[in-house]
Amino acid sequence: MQIDVTFDFRTDSRGKDPDSASSSLKAMHAKLWSKPLPNGEILQLSDKGPGPYLTYVGSMGKHFLSSDSIANSYANRKRLSSLLNEIEPSLVSSFRNLNSTLGAFIVFPGNRINGKATINGERGFNNLIADRFDLTLECIRRHYLGADSPLEAVLNRYGEFFSLFDNFKFYVDYFLLNDLVSKDYSVVRYFNSIPEVFVDSPVPDSVESYLMYREGSMAFVRNRNVRIERWAKNGQ
Repeated sequence: MQIDVTFDFRTDSRGKDPDSASSSLKAMHAKLWSKPLPNGEILQLSDKGPGPYLTYVGSMGKHFLSSDSIANSYANRKRLSSLLNEIEPSLVSSFRNLNSTLGAFIVFPGNRINGKATINGERGFNNLIADRFDLTLECIRRHYLGADSPLEAVLNRYGEFFSLFDNFKFYVDYFLLNDLVSKDYSVVRYFNSIPEVFVDSPVPDSVESYLMYREGSMAFVRNRNVRIERWAKNGQ
């Protein structure tokens, strides 16, 4: 399986969610994220077997990972339907198209612990996150610092997964998320301006804020696709 950052994973998901139905996405995840951990061990991901899971078994335990979209156009959110009707349809469709490429996906633990929500589920249902990856990454940054966040409980629940990467810098570098943080890794760059994070709903509530959010999210995915392609070719 070759890494192709232009491939639209909707094309082999048979109308279903690419996260669970695209065999190409699953294979590219397995190839791309099988890399050395801080301890030198390879996070060797296996995509064999049934279900959407990628499996890692090593000295640091056993982990079941699944794909998660980290770009959201909100095109299917009913409360935004009237707002989106005011926007040129091609702007929304181009947003969705880019969100179907490799730079718009990551892997998280996919197994439920004690019947509770996964990271994917919690960040989608938490109103202060609203399925935004920039805010999810801020929660992950705070997790590594031992600080509070709206996702504190679920990130702690999967603490063994995050401990694989030792610290926030390594996590960002590992998953090629550098375009979403400052050079010193101390600040997450949000897709659009947020006066005070984790206070109000981060869902865009005007055409202007939606277009700013769209621009920021798309810039991140484009830049991450470049990083992924460079890594696939050169290993850096």
